[in-house]
Amino acid sequence: MSSPEIASLSWGQMKVQGSTKIYKDCKVWPGGSRAWDWRETGTEHSPGVQPADVEEVVEKGVQILVIGRGMSEALKVPLSTVEYLKKKGIDVRVLQTEQAVKEYNALVTQGIRVGGVFHSTC
Repeated sequence: MSSPEIASLSWGQMKVQGSTKIYKDCKVWPGGSRAWDWRETGTEHSPGVQPADVEEVVEKGVQILVIGRGMSEALKVPLSTVEYLKKKGIDVRVLQTEQAVKEYNALVTQGIRVGGVFHSTC
């Protein structure tokens, strides 16, 4: 099962191939996607993306995880989250969201089992 491409991105809106939903923030993995609701884990811009935010995507068996920090990179990614992913044997790419989507889609095109968590505003 392949990872779905991000079909479009604009401020506050993301569309994922194979889904009719419009996401503000989203999680994607081989075979699926869903809204990323920060309230589930108490995530805020700082300290940022927690291991609990990426765990669901990790469990889908991804080789690489791309994290989109927002259009202005307001969302932080603490070292503890990067270390959590590395301990799981997952390569992590932390980028501004527009660049993160480009990187993610390029990896999808290469057939890599890639996942992502993307913040589409600040």
